[in-house]
Amino acid sequence: MSFVSPPFSAVLRSAPFAVALAITPAAAQDYYAGRTIELIVGGDSGGGYDIYARALARHLARHIAGNPTIVVKNMPGAGSTRAGIYMSTVAPKDGGSIGAMMPGAIIGPLLEDKPLTQFDPSKAIYIGTADTGVRVCTTFQRSAITTFAAAQKNRTILGASSAGGATRDYAYLHNHTAGTKFEVVTGYKGTVDITLAMERGEVDGLCGWDWSSIKSQKGDWLRDKMLNLLVQVGLDPNQELTDLGVPTIWSFVKNEADRRIAELVVSQQVFQRSYIVPPGTPPQQVKILRTAFDATVKDPQFLLDAAKMKISITPRSGQQVQDLVAKLYASPRELIERARTAIKP
Repeated sequence: MSFVSPPFSAVLRSAPFAVALAITPAAAQDYYAGRTIELIVGGDSGGGYDIYARALARHLARHIAGNPTIVVKNMPGAGSTRAGIYMSTVAPKDGGSIGAMMPGAIIGPLLEDKPLTQFDPSKAIYIGTADTGVRVCTTFQRSAITTFAAAQKNRTILGASSAGGATRDYAYLHNHTAGTKFEVVTGYKGTVDITLAMERGEVDGLCGWDWSSIKSQKGDWLRDKMLNLLVQVGLDPNQELTDLGVPTIWSFVKNEADRRIAELVVSQQVFQRSYIVPPGTPPQQVKILRTAFDATVKDPQFLLDAAKMKISITPRSGQQVQDLVAKLYASPRELIERARTAIKP
């Protein structure tokens, strides 16, 4: 039996929305009127997380009584852990700060030997996630490696960010659980820099790239068939990628022990585009922001905006994400230790 699918899918099906203290519309209007909310993005400008956060920022205020100003600020570093530390230690705990986090920063402290204790994802308060996505491994058109099976047999150079970033962790995960021969070149800031390196011929490609980001960042590459889509990585198959003939990672992971490890790591994609507020934020403000988030991701204007940018919106509520993070952090210690090893060189 699959380790992740039954318990985590059960969490997602059954988790209720948050029950918080009631606040009257008049009080909410008074609280946020004339205020500014900072939206801290744990990624570079122009990257996938930045694109999502700015789309959310254009619409969120309309669903908050008082119509506050929302200002987006980029704070890249360590797979968005830098932004997480800011949210935990510096950001005001008054409902005036929201953090846009990469899933690697949420699951990272669980899988790292010496996690940075300034940011504890299990203590953060989750507002919601805009997407529960799928990731891919891909190479540029000039690469000799055009299939995942070829990557299992041949050296393939991949660009990657630092530890904790999906582009690094997933490349090593596939080496250890699916037998690929990826040689990982780390130190790139993010996918924007890695794709430039692909164009220059410095690297063959990358893994752990969000499918939604590819469509919004490099739609022209897809149109002109400049990418080889090697494999799709998600707990469940993505129909769009399946229709394109892209195999799932599970067809290449041959034993149950490796599959359990891979599933634990891949579970982070359920909260692909998560938003948090600092621990200690009053329940009244948490309720306001969660309600506003839930309304925004259903808003026809926001969905039209997202469609124009070709970004996927498959949201989960803040309480659903909160429950899933708690479930992950309660995983068996032996499995966590094995997963830690699998995402290292």
